[in-house]
Formats: sequence, structure tokens, C-alpha cells
Amino acid sequence: MTESYQFVHPQFLWLLLLLPLLALWKGRWGRPVALRMPSTDDAIRVGARPRSAVGGVLAFLGLLALALLIVALARPRHGTGSTDIEASGIDLVLTLDVSGSMEALDFKLAGKPANRLEVVKNVVAKFIGQRPNDKLGMVAFAGRPYLVSPLTLDHEFLAKRLAEVKLGQVEDGTAIGSAIASAASHLRDSTAKSRIIILLTDGVNNAGAVNPLTAAEAAKAMGIKIYTIGAGTRGEAPVPVRDGFGRTHLQTMKVEIDEEVLRAIASATGGQSFRATDTDSLAKIYDAINQLETTTRKLKQYQHYDELFLWWLAPGLGLLLLELVLNQTRYRRLP
Repeated sequence: MTESYQFVHPQFLWLLLLLPLLALWKGRWGRPVALRMPSTDDAIRVGARPRSAVGGVLAFLGLLALALLIVALARPRHGTGSTDIEASGIDLVLTLDVSGSMEALDFKLAGKPANRLEVVKNVVAKFIGQRPNDKLGMVAFAGRPYLVSPLTLDHEFLAKRLAEVKLGQVEDGTAIGSAIASAASHLRDSTAKSRIIILLTDGVNNAGAVNPLTAAEAAKAMGIKIYTIGAGTRGEAPVPVRDGFGRTHLQTMKVEIDEEVLRAIASATGGQSFRATDTDSLAKIYDAINQLETTTRKLKQYQHYDELFLWWLAPGLGLLLLELVLNQTRYRRLP
């Protein structure tokens, strides 16, 4: 629920700027006295135009009444309402490989070498920002999968959970089949028209009890589409290695990604398979998926207004009437 105050005709508020000029024109907020008695003080104030305190009060009442009437003329009102964002009809689980090989330094950020996970998190964070109407969830996996975030429209929460993802949170390995099964289980109860898994890995299935193709067939039976991304340069990549003394040095290792299995997974479920060999290609892949799975923003807006001009009109008319009555009765000027 949101609240707001506004003026339907705010241009009339400019008239308030004329009030100080009107006050000066009236002359020091007073009026000439109706009857003067001679006194010695007159010699001192020769040429001065006398004012009465009563006149000042009446002028103040008149100007205050005029100010209230101007505000009423601008028509102030109080609005209460709400905006409901309908889900796009797409539920999507981002599935990220966090095995030890994701520490390889074959990608770059801001022109400097960066490990694969760091770059993936950066690109995925941008992807999340481009899907404001989707329910998004996240599963990370190494030797086994674990839930980072359930399906949610709270993308700020999801982004915070993504920032906390790091290597070494579970035993090492690459359990692709188990990761697919886990992501699919979080989409099982979804009523969205389209249910999607985006699986990113840099290795070969070597852990878990579920065969990747079997998991893909199960996902297909549930109506889930899978996009697969193989992340890593072709050939060899530098990987930080720690020796027995705790010192870190780079060691070149062969990059092994089972592209054939990734293509089979995507094909079986009606998705597509991609290969990212650097930061730019990875970003383009997520952009491509973003375009393939487009959404339409749907809003429902409700607004109710309470008119407030009477709260200004009534006292304004009241003060104007009071000024008129006083001017014609008690404080009436003598001829």
C-alpha cells in the first residue's frame, strides 16, 4: 500500500507569491484610523500616515483567508493505492558449478585475470537484474548440490545469496546429474507456464548417483527446459595450486568439458547448449537466453483519492466571513 499527497491544479499555488505584495500594498498590515484626536505627538509624526492595530489584525485575517482559499483552489487530495506485479509466467532456476576447477584463471574482469566463479557471479547478477518479473531460484553444486535460494520474486535477496556463493562449501567434484535433479525438484510444484533450468559447468560429471541424461529425461517429463553452458577456455588454463607449505602457485591444467553430454541434455528438453570461452562470450550467452525467454511486464494498479480541499475552503471562508463581520460591527471605522 502506498500513500501520496498531490494537488490537482498546482499552478494556482503561484498566487500565494502575490500575498506578500498585497500586504505591502495595504501598508504595514494596517489601515488609517477613522478618527484622530489632537496631541503633542502629532508634531513629531507630521506627514506620517497613522495606522491602527485593529486594522493590522483585520488585514492579517483577510490575507490568511485568501491563502487558504488559494490552496483549496489548487485542490489538494490524499491518494492511497497499490501496484501489483504479476509474475511473468516463467520460473527459472540458475544452477552453478562451484567445484574446485572454477578457480581457474582463464577469464577476465575489468581487464584483469579472474577466476571462473567470480566472472560467472558477475554475469549472473546482471542477468538477474534483467528479469524483474520472473520467479528465480538458485542451486549450486560441486560433489553434491545445495540450495542457494528458493524460487522468489525478491531479487534483492537472491542477489545477496549469490554474492555469498563461494568455493569449498561442499565436497569437491562435479555432480551434474544430481544438480539437474535438485533444480528440477524445486520446479516440481511450480504452476508457471514455462519452467527453465540454466545449468553452467566447467567439467565432466564425476560425482553423484544420478546420470545427467536420466535427470534430463525426468526434467523433460516434468515439462522443464534446460539451457546448458560449458564455461572455460579451450586447451589449458592456469589454476592456483597450494603446496605442502601453504604457498600458492599457478599450474597449467587441461580443460575438460563434456560438451557432448551438455548438448544432449539441452536437446532432450528442448533447450540449447552454449560454450563460453571468455568473459565476453559468457555475457553474450546469458543475453541470448534472456532474449529467447522473453517476458511481458504486467501491472495491476489500484488508486483511491480523498479530496482535501474542504479542509482549506471551510476555514478560508470562515476567516473571510469573520473579517467582514468585524469590519462592519465592532471594528467599524467612523466616518
